[in-house]
Amino acid sequence: MEEIMNAIMKIIFIFFIFSFNLFLKAEIQLEKIKLPDGFKIQVYAKDILGARSMAWGADGTLFVGTRTKGKVYAIDKNKKVYEVANNLNSPNGVAYLNGDLYIAEIHQVIKLPQIDHQLDTPPKPIIVIKDLPSDAHHGWKFIAFGPDGLLYIPQGAPCNVCEKDEQYASISTLNLKTLKKTVYAKGIRNSVGFDWHPITKDLWFTDNGRDNMGDDVPADELNHAPKLGLHFGFPFCHAGKILDPEFGKNKNCSDYRPPSIDLGPHVAALGMRFYTKNMFPAEYKNQIFIAERGSWNRSIPLGYRISVVKIDKNNKALSYEVFAEGWLQKSKPWGRPVDVLVAKDGSLLVSDELAGAIYQISYHKK
Repeated sequence: MEEIMNAIMKIIFIFFIFSFNLFLKAEIQLEKIKLPDGFKIQVYAKDILGARSMAWGADGTLFVGTRTKGKVYAIDKNKKVYEVANNLNSPNGVAYLNGDLYIAEIHQVIKLPQIDHQLDTPPKPIIVIKDLPSDAHHGWKFIAFGPDGLLYIPQGAPCNVCEKDEQYASISTLNLKTLKKTVYAKGIRNSVGFDWHPITKDLWFTDNGRDNMGDDVPADELNHAPKLGLHFGFPFCHAGKILDPEFGKNKNCSDYRPPSIDLGPHVAALGMRFYTKNMFPAEYKNQIFIAERGSWNRSIPLGYRISVVKIDKNNKALSYEVFAEGWLQKSKPWGRPVDVLVAKDGSLLVSDELAGAIYQISYHKK
């Protein structure tokens, strides 16, 4: 019993330290970042405290949500920073459509109508949908509009591992005209990033694996959901092949859709985007970049980097590789990447929650 209590106290202590770090702004150390030959990284914007999910607006305006700060920022094309919303309930997710900025709080989605020319005097928020689950555990949300015009909204499991009704551990769609909410995919522990293949228009998403099964088990996942109604295993099966010691009894992993590829264990794979532009070498076209925020309870920290998954024309994942690393130095992070976003010029933006910054990765031929 004493050993169990000591282990619990250790986990609580580690969680406290990492949570406390979110309230501090780390020193930016871009000279420590390692990239493939020809790539460089620079600061796009700083003093974006708690920067997490990103979305483009009109005229080159970048919107950035936060989780612990309760704020949403706008960065115009001249890099001037505005605070367009505050005192919100973990406004992690942001999405833009027809001049309106949609913001996902834990319990509801709101919008700032016709925000483009009101950055300095933002409009009063309008509630789009309310009465979403209010659970704080995995309650923060990434949102985005799909090719079908629907707003996709995830709902993480309110636990490490548990079985709840189908509105949890899922990704749903919201029809803005009818406000009809439909569960699109199930068995998803906690997705904080998704995107659609630029050619097939299929949904792909990251998913964070459960804790307390060891340093290397289970892996985080990259998943492919080409149609409505698929179940990805949680809480019964993890990483497509590991039955849960409690909820996996009398279950079979073959009954659920497996990941397209395993990611690192406990790396906290969050924001992901397909690279659709032409600045980067051709090998990166239509491939997936993933922000890995980094582990919080692994004995040897892992993540704190940008990875890339290569897929073929048949939607088969071929490889998973590190693209940019260096936010972790001697097992201590100075930065925690949360989201990636492709810019109009073909560069790749990276949000850093811990350092409170947005970076820009570009490629220059020698």
